[in-house]
Amino acid sequence: MILVLAWRSLTRHRSRTALAVLGVAVAAAMLLDMVMLATGMRESFRSLLLTQGFQLRLAPRGTLPFDTDATIPDAAAAVATLRAHPDVEAVSPVLGGQLHLGRGDATLTAVVLGIDPRVQGDYERLGGGACAERSDCDATRPDAVVMNDELLRALRARVGDTVDAAAGYDPQLRTLTGRRRLVVAGRVRFRYLAAGQRAAALPLATLQAMSGPQQADRVSLLMVRARPGASVDTLMRWAERALPRVTAISTARAIQQVDERLSYFRQLAFILGAVSLVVGFLLVTTLVTVSVNERLGEIAVLRAIGVAKGRVVAQILVEGAAIMIVGALSGLVLGLGTARYLNGILADFPGLPAAIDFFLFQPRAAWTALGLLAGAGILAGAYPAWRGASLPLARTLREEAVG
Repeated sequence: MILVLAWRSLTRHRSRTALAVLGVAVAAAMLLDMVMLATGMRESFRSLLLTQGFQLRLAPRGTLPFDTDATIPDAAAAVATLRAHPDVEAVSPVLGGQLHLGRGDATLTAVVLGIDPRVQGDYERLGGGACAERSDCDATRPDAVVMNDELLRALRARVGDTVDAAAGYDPQLRTLTGRRRLVVAGRVRFRYLAAGQRAAALPLATLQAMSGPQQADRVSLLMVRARPGASVDTLMRWAERALPRVTAISTARAIQQVDERLSYFRQLAFILGAVSLVVGFLLVTTLVTVSVNERLGEIAVLRAIGVAKGRVVAQILVEGAAIMIVGALSGLVLGLGTARYLNGILADFPGLPAAIDFFLFQPRAAWTALGLLAGAGILAGAYPAWRGASLPLARTLREEAVG
């Protein structure tokens, strides 16, 4: 009975009800987007760092990974020291640089990484087919190079082609240095690079040799994967003592630094989310109050013929909750669409890894936010419902008859 009366009341003024639902949907979409923004980039960054299970990054002392051109000397000895520790499962050395590639009369420049293909965590192979199982589709041979699609398109090259490459440039002689003929062994997608960035990867020894004596036995970064059950914090402190020329950064510390830099986004998301919650509450309160004021005579008649006050209050609360729930579910669809559009715009931010998402949908956080909005809708109808059901019957009926 209560549901039937609530439905009839809502459909009596369909345009007003539809506009109220639309308003709540917009507020719900905004609240959902702000919740996704507040936690999305942090969780996306965390999952990106842990893609291959490397919990520690060792960079030249006083720097962040690839933040400067500084490198770690005596790389082979450092790798051996790390691998000798019983809590270390794998070590991935990485050297960063630039690769100059000839295309006709022009020269293209791309980011290049020198890696150990057996333990690398910087890219994943693409293409499927035979290359999904063959190791020779990776940068395993000294003359092998793997490239992302952006670089392959710019070079108009395919897997199996041979390219002329150089790792350095002499500004005085205006010539390229460290030349070598390389064979494109496979297509890859780099995890930590920005969208549209041209990149390639070579065996570490090959890139060190091409880069000249200044990069001999040097790396830009050491990634460390701890054994299951090992204390990452303890291993981090040991690494800094054993290798005094490096700064060890754990995933937890990296996320903390990201949190500090993104505190503005979280504060903005909290403020706008709170505003959307208040807007939804006030919208439903206004609509239910107007609806109750229009039906004071009807409510008084129901009370006069014996309908309990609690049933009248319940009917009005159901009306407010229905508007809020339908609006919240509509806002879920609207919010996901809006977040996808905004994420596409923000993904073009310079230097941002393509795998980073500003808006990340997390079911628990999303349903909690929409649940708060639905709860606010129920509370929004509480005061006008109680007020309408508590008016003096005789006076209300007389005023309605005279009016």
